[in-house]
Amino acid sequence: MIVLGISPLDKDATVSIVKDGVVLFAAGEERFTRQKQQDGFPYKAVEKALEYTGIKLEEIDKVAYAFLDADKETEIFTKNVQDEKTFIEYFDEPDVSALIKEAKQKVPVRDKPIHGLQNPNEKMDKSMLHNAYYAMSGKMNFFSKKAAIEGTSKWAEDAKEGHKRWQKELLKGLSKLGLSDKLSRIDHHLSHAANAYLCSGFDKALCITLDGYGTGLAGSASIAENGRIKRLQGVQYPHSLGTMYEHVTSSLGFKPSRHEGKIVGLASYGDPDILTPILLSRIEQRKGDFKIYQANNVFLSRLLASEFPKIDVAAAYQKVLEVVAAEFVKYWVEQTGMTNIVLSGGVTANVKLNQRIFEVDGVNEIFVYPNMGDGGCGTGAALYLSNKAEVKESISNVYLGPDFSDDEIQVELEKAGLTFTKPENYAAEVAKVIHEGNVVARFDGRMEYGPRALGNRSIMYHAREPEVNQWLNKRLGRTEFMPFAPVTLYEKREDCYINIKGAEHAAEFMTVTFDCTEQMKNDCPAAVHVDGTARPQLVRREVNQGYYDILNEYYKLSGIPSLINTSFNMHEEPIVCSPHDAVRAFLDGNLDYLAIGGFLVKHPEQASFN
Repeated sequence: MIVLGISPLDKDATVSIVKDGVVLFAAGEERFTRQKQQDGFPYKAVEKALEYTGIKLEEIDKVAYAFLDADKETEIFTKNVQDEKTFIEYFDEPDVSALIKEAKQKVPVRDKPIHGLQNPNEKMDKSMLHNAYYAMSGKMNFFSKKAAIEGTSKWAEDAKEGHKRWQKELLKGLSKLGLSDKLSRIDHHLSHAANAYLCSGFDKALCITLDGYGTGLAGSASIAENGRIKRLQGVQYPHSLGTMYEHVTSSLGFKPSRHEGKIVGLASYGDPDILTPILLSRIEQRKGDFKIYQANNVFLSRLLASEFPKIDVAAAYQKVLEVVAAEFVKYWVEQTGMTNIVLSGGVTANVKLNQRIFEVDGVNEIFVYPNMGDGGCGTGAALYLSNKAEVKESISNVYLGPDFSDDEIQVELEKAGLTFTKPENYAAEVAKVIHEGNVVARFDGRMEYGPRALGNRSIMYHAREPEVNQWLNKRLGRTEFMPFAPVTLYEKREDCYINIKGAEHAAEFMTVTFDCTEQMKNDCPAAVHVDGTARPQLVRREVNQGYYDILNEYYKLSGIPSLINTSFNMHEEPIVCSPHDAVRAFLDGNLDYLAIGGFLVKHPEQASFN
């Protein structure tokens, strides 16, 4: 059976082709249009998928889509809106004013600078009028309830129109392709559970999904066994950890659904104990479920952001995310006796959260689906439809996009007027220039699927220099609070990371953080965050020979088994896809070398960019 999977069209529209339970191709529309998180029908991605696999439209048996019919979705969340009103009325609201007064006494005086902030206790600078409105709508009982109910109602109105709009566009696109009669719709959170379980290699697993919204839910717990998935609990929207985190992302001045990673970075500098009591006082944790009081009242996070240091606000929201999610997982681990956990959904893009889930008592192994956000739902839905209750081996990689021949690459290099060589001992030469302190962009093989660059579209540098986080981000036009992530030789994992056993495979996809060993902290300070953790990619030679060999040759030169790996793209652009994209980003980013296909290119103006 051949299934074309299409992820939700509202953002990061992504296409996959699954044949008899095996993913042959998967890529986001953004990589081809060059528009970050491209929405709409993914015409270009469909075209590239068919071209790469050689599959014809008439050979497609089904089209999988990870939302129900628009009317059914509306029916489900309309009931949710009514249920939330009932919850708001019976919940025993805490005295937010008193809790804020108490919290202010805990804020320390700080003087150690934090890159990206004017001062370590920087707050959101809003007008007096804004602050007054935040105070009224964030903590005054009558007005805060009103704001929460109006927030959910407005969301519901937008969601209703959104589902209609994207359904119309989906049907229009399928009609153009002659695939209208092949459409099969799948419950959103089932598609998340399916991609995590069916790609994990586990025969038995507890599937945990957490996101903003999907088919009435913001999360779920399911038991998976012998290729089948049975839901145990759904977390009803709007009680959404994803929405909660979107609120703080927006309130701290960043873009929701895009910059949540910056909040994770900021959080490590703050004191979570200052504001965590306020947030936890508004969450009702039941047996295997949770509800968030006034879940769609964004004004509480805006109030806190205007009255407390950004780092403390971020720290509290991160801590509460970890506490609530870990408690949710712990309950279902105890109830099911399952020791293998698989995760999916946009919230599980939070690598620190995933570490806390892995640390839950009773959890022995963890797998996080590499494209955990909605961009991965099309693949999950397609895998679910093509699943024959057969448990397959875990995926070894997500190099599922297009690749390009050296002939195609050479044409682009010559167009750009670049001088290049084709080294005989390629890996050793690339490792040598990295060891000498040069920034090298690597473009080779099939493009990675999902949000992480995993070596084939990556920028590499040695991790010995902490200051690289500032100057290289500046070159690339980025402002980041997280350090760059390391890539580490698989066989050296225990030399670098603590308690990694059971999460090694998840770490091959850069989906979880670990506490670092003293050796890692000393050898690779640029890749270790202020809290002593890192988000590694472990690389095995049988998975990516060219990438591994460069790292191994660097290890021979330096005695250090890790390098920095950051995505090969300019700020607010998707990861590069084609040789043309790579050449442009290489030149615009003033990178020292480009290792592209079998060629090594020195920047024409390379002298000293540092």
